Amino acid sequence: MIAAVFPLFGVGIFGALIGSFLNVVIFRVPAGRSIVAPPSACGSCGAGIRPWDNIPVLSWVLLRGRCRDCAASISARYPLVELGTALFFVLVASHFFSAPFDIPGTGATVFTILAYLYLAAVSVTLALIDVDTHTLPNRIVLPSYLVGFGLLGGAAFAGGDASALIRGILGLGILWAIYLGLALLYPGGMGFGDVKLAGVLGLFLGYLGWGELIVGGFAAFLLGGIYGLGLLLAERASRKSGIPFGPWMLGGAWVGIFFGDQLWEGYLSLLGVA
Repeated sequence: MIAAVFPLFGVGIFGALIGSFLNVVIFRVPAGRSIVAPPSACGSCGAGIRPWDNIPVLSWVLLRGRCRDCAASISARYPLVELGTALFFVLVASHFFSAPFDIPGTGATVFTILAYLYLAAVSVTLALIDVDTHTLPNRIVLPSYLVGFGLLGGAAFAGGDASALIRGILGLGILWAIYLGLALLYPGGMGFGDVKLAGVLGLFLGYLGWGELIVGGFAAFLLGGIYGLGLLLAERASRKSGIPFGPWMLGGAWVGIFFGDQLWEGYLSLLGVA
């Protein structure tokens, strides 16, 4: 049993380390700062963070959420991002393993898992940046096209399934065109950052299948609509209020990735088509 769980445990540790890096990206990219230098430091006293105080989740707990030098409070969001990314990575890896707790055994599986782990990291980053700043930075979105093509192309080549990559490219074009049309029709309700992100999500959804693409694309509007309606009913927003749509696009995409095929097949069965 220990040998079976170990691969996913390793993925979780890796995810926590990535989550620690994502905290830096989430803070610095919207500010136009380098994500490499200078090293991380306390936002209150400016003291550099020691390596042993930079262990994901554990350091925050041992320090009781305070800076070692000035005792200023450290936001709980930092360990939550680290822990959340770790759990997210485990879910993604277990979803794409050929069998529960199995070590990926083919090049196609390795490329596929890496591709969707990358998307998971991007999803955490963009969702929080959009919540904080209502922006989806090009520095993160645009390179995702290249990384997505590279990893998914590698998976398609290793698995001998060029049709999956072609379907992904079609998915990219379909979602990009839909969001572009919405942005042109309703310029106040849809930004071009959403349009660029839609293409990335269309690539990753379309690669998996048409069901994933349709469900993932629709789920974004369903989730965003439910959230917006909740704000209206709670009188925390008006019909003219703008809400960040990126998190719902990303959330909808993951609904499509995890459950799209089953939901689409179930819908077709209800219609008597499948």
